[in-house]
Amino acid sequence: MLPTLPPASGDREIESLAEFDEVVAARGSLGGHRVQAVDLTDRTKELLGTDTSGAVFLGCAMRDEAVAKVRADGALVFPPVPHLPFDPYRGRLYTPAELFASLDQGYEGTPDALAYDWFQRTKADGDIYASMLRAVHDDSISDALDELLRGARVVGVMGGHATARGTEAYGGAARLGRELSRSGFTVATGGGPGAMEAANLGAYAAPYEDAMLDKACELLADAPSFSPSVTAWAELAFQVRERWPEGNHSVGIPTWFYGHEPPNAFASHIAKYFANATREDGLLARSNAGVVFLPGAAGTVQEIFDNATPNYYGSRGEPTPMVLVDRQHWTERLPAWPLLRALARERPMAARIALVDRIEEAPEALKRLSD
Repeated sequence: MLPTLPPASGDREIESLAEFDEVVAARGSLGGHRVQAVDLTDRTKELLGTDTSGAVFLGCAMRDEAVAKVRADGALVFPPVPHLPFDPYRGRLYTPAELFASLDQGYEGTPDALAYDWFQRTKADGDIYASMLRAVHDDSISDALDELLRGARVVGVMGGHATARGTEAYGGAARLGRELSRSGFTVATGGGPGAMEAANLGAYAAPYEDAMLDKACELLADAPSFSPSVTAWAELAFQVRERWPEGNHSVGIPTWFYGHEPPNAFASHIAKYFANATREDGLLARSNAGVVFLPGAAGTVQEIFDNATPNYYGSRGEPTPMVLVDRQHWTERLPAWPLLRALARERPMAARIALVDRIEEAPEALKRLSD
């Protein structure tokens, strides 16, 4: 029979050794806390001398005597899972350096590529254990993302992965990301290449003089796409980061479902998911200050109407701004705008949608729709 555990709020989550030491010193008890993916092998003395009743240890490495003691206290222990290329219990979002570790030996050996390989091997094998690990991982990522964005004004930037470095479309998306970041917004993208990378790059460039972004775009153009070589494409991004190391923060929310598309290295925080539906809904739901939709194809069309549906029904409260960029694209090539406008007719969301011709008009449109 499982023990009855007291409820734990976000401030009872322990996600680092520093937090562990602070709680033990201040309270002398870990009761009711959730200790998440912290290596406690060097904290045996503290665990043996601290009340852990009602605690939950998620993926924490501990010595055998410590495990026996905390279980005897009535704590729950979910041990680390061996031989996985990811930690399902992780308490933090990914960083570019973490996902691209060992890039100098080729992208195929990086944690990002290895996690995708594992996903490819297990996604259709019907193994409940593998699907459980993916679900636990994705829920941990959502928890970390909510903690990061608490109180932030988030603007989502959606656009196609095929936008090549060195093009005007790429430069425009980068300038948009820079303008939004300089205006105090947290830029959030799908975290992949193309327009997504450009918007994260622009946010990264926000603290620098305008010429920095122009030069960065020029350098990146030597590898216009992640195909044929993800390694070369990513290495150029890290060279830009090394040359200008004090970039601003932004968020990328990619997925291993589209594992052939690598994450970009300019998002300071990367919330990478296995479940694409969870990732897409979460990205849009967290864009509380609006979404800018750049020209894209099927994925961007899907995102437009994924965002329009809660705005239509008011299921997330007041409708949030939606700005579509490139009149010809959204009225002729892929006529999503007429349908969006028809849906919005006589609904509160009608005052929260706009279509603009040029990307430079998007920030002002967002401001107008938010007033």
